[in-house]
Amino acid sequence: MPEVSRFFGIVIAMYYNDHAPPHFHASYGEYRISVRVKDGFVEGRFPQRALGLVLEWYARHQDELLDNWESAQARRPLRPIAPLE
Repeated sequence: MPEVSRFFGIVIAMYYNDHAPPHFHASYGEYRISVRVKDGFVEGRFPQRALGLVLEWYARHQDELLDNWESAQARRPLRPIAPLE
């Protein structure tokens, strides 16, 4: 699973050749979610505080996420995205 960012114990990744719509995956311990890039819709379970961090990060990096989605679909290398600090 290609990692694109990591912060506060949260790992953000995108799979190559994954199904539409554009989305990314986040993991935190045993918790896993996927987040649609266009509208921020979340599937899965995550602790509330960690979910808030993921959504804050997502809001700051939506364009970069779409660029990485296109790269993943074309099987090109993904670019790292700055973490929350």
